[in-house]
Amino acid sequence: MKAKHQRLTLALLALGAVVVAGLLALSALKDQAAFFYAPSDVRRDGLPLGRAVRLGGMVESGSIKRASDGITVHFVVTDGLATTPVVFAGIVPDLFREKSGVVAEGQFQPNGSFVASNLLAKHDEKYMPPEMAGKMHETKTLEPDAKQ
Repeated sequence: MKAKHQRLTLALLALGAVVVAGLLALSALKDQAAFFYAPSDVRRDGLPLGRAVRLGGMVESGSIKRASDGITVHFVVTDGLATTPVVFAGIVPDLFREKSGVVAEGQFQPNGSFVASNLLAKHDEKYMPPEMAGKMHETKTLEPDAKQ
């Protein structure tokens, strides 16, 4: 085999190895990706069952209920167009409260409720998840400081 053919063969093998490594990385990341949904997205598109997702919106006023076990919290997330009931068992962030922004990571149940494995609350008075801010500007129905 000539040196020119050897170099071509090695280059093709290296390119093949890079492609295989890239496909393996994408396959691993696909399982870890969490998609973002607002309650109105779920109502419009249906429940994304069987995969980890993020549900974002505002905690509905008067919806926070703490269970007698001391760690389970039931609340409702709204985007102004639709609502989704959420259950979370764990320690809630200090900034978690009614009428504040929240992103819950977890899975939807067949009955339409959401079981959260992690909660993220806003960090100051002006913060809102970028995806939620975009949804709220589209609907013009929810503003954190709006008087009703």
